[in-house]
Amino acid sequence: MISKTPKHTAKTRLEFFTDTAPDAGVVTEIADGVFWLRMTLPMAGLDHINLYFLKDGDEFVVVDTGLGWKDAMDIWKGVFNEHMNGAKVNRVICTHMHPDHAGLAGWMCRRFNAPLLMTMGEYFLCRLMAADTGNPAPQEGITFYERAGFTEEQIENYKSRFGGFGKAISELPNGYQRIRENDILKIDDSDWQVLVGSGHSPEHACLYNADLKIMISGDQILPNISSNVSVWPTEPDGNPLEDWIMSCHKLRDAVPKDTLVLPAHGIPFRGADIRLGRLIEQHENGLARLLEFCTEPRRSTEVYSMLFRRKINDGNRLMAVGESIAHLNCLVERGQMLRIINADGHYVYRSV
Repeated sequence: MISKTPKHTAKTRLEFFTDTAPDAGVVTEIADGVFWLRMTLPMAGLDHINLYFLKDGDEFVVVDTGLGWKDAMDIWKGVFNEHMNGAKVNRVICTHMHPDHAGLAGWMCRRFNAPLLMTMGEYFLCRLMAADTGNPAPQEGITFYERAGFTEEQIENYKSRFGGFGKAISELPNGYQRIRENDILKIDDSDWQVLVGSGHSPEHACLYNADLKIMISGDQILPNISSNVSVWPTEPDGNPLEDWIMSCHKLRDAVPKDTLVLPAHGIPFRGADIRLGRLIEQHENGLARLLEFCTEPRRSTEVYSMLFRRKINDGNRLMAVGESIAHLNCLVERGQMLRIINADGHYVYRSV
């Protein structure tokens, strides 16, 4: 199935490529040689991912691969046969290391003897996290969530879930080709510029084509939801939210307003400047609410209502507390919040 009809949705101020998302497994041609593959995800609250492949002469380049599970493999096999006509995939590019993006990278690279292209931060963190599979939860992680205010039951839930990352990806190749900010990738005699953002992941690569006026944005710019920006036990004092906000400012300056953004989730759209402005405003407003709320000392587990509308449960608690700590750490770094350890051994935060 091929579709090329753009539609306009005025009420959101974003111009969407289509009104209706294609079904899973359907390939849509976005522009000459640029193809969009919609794929399902077995995740609560996030039921799909958009993957892309680009014609490169008689071959193809794949950008993001989907989760490392059989359903995704079967869909890709159909695409290889029906839409690529058995042609070779000569490069596999992953925007970042999360399993819904890099899950089948190793499988696809081995299938076609193709190189994997990633930024250094994403490649090595992916391999590091995959190596945790089968190991018990580390003491650093337990301490991190105890200080956040987790109950014993919630700590046990964390311990039971630890190490699941590697189960969602095929083993990455032992070598890769590094891509960096402003690198130019030549694909089908067209230039794709690497633009790097940070916050959602350490060194997230977007691909921008000035001639086609297209950017493959991964999770760095999404039209309807904000990517999770969290602090994790591996860097408990990190400040990813400041990185995220700075990246949004940078991309808003770098990407022309008429660029068609191809996101990992949602429908391709124009209006990157509008969307990035909203993302900046949304997080700055969240920070302002926390400043007002924390005039009395609060644990990170007590501030959910200031940041989230959805109910927090075992399925999303790690991301929720991680994002709460990201906001609180940002305010600490800005000199607007103090963090101390209370009598119960929990971190508490108070506005100054």
